[in-house]
Amino acid sequence: MNDSWPVAELDSVRRLRVIARSTPGVAYAEQVIDAPYDRVWAAAADLESQMPMLITDIRSFTVTSASEERLEALARSPLGLRARFDVRLRPGWCLMRSRFLLGGMAAVPEGEGTRFAFFGGLRLPGIRLVDTALRPLTEPLAARALKRFADRLRP
Repeated sequence: MNDSWPVAELDSVRRLRVIARSTPGVAYAEQVIDAPYDRVWAAAADLESQMPMLITDIRSFTVTSASEERLEALARSPLGLRARFDVRLRPGWCLMRSRFLLGGMAAVPEGEGTRFAFFGGLRLPGIRLVDTALRPLTEPLAARALKRFADRLRP
């Protein structure tokens, strides 16, 4: 009996794309950034400075505990709303989940640059029912967040 599953290994960006495309209520964006992987991921992994820049509804993002690749963080909105996030962060991969929100980032080297992906969305009951109508409205938000991130990495 062969115990291997005949499925190709997915890199971090492809894995994030699968999660984003199979999860209702999320917006996804991906692009090649003209900067080396180490520089891109070092910036992305600095969650406390990057999350408020990527997501304009976050005023602050504070890591409250860390143990290896597992972190907990507290996000605050400009209106004072708070959300506690469980975070998995390792090289080239970040997945964040709160009670009502889900987000992630991934990066892989590509040529002289870095393929970077970002997604975020809502975790609400019934979101699947409005997903088809919601995606065209939310996709531009993810694209703008990714553009802000890429613009900050330009020399």
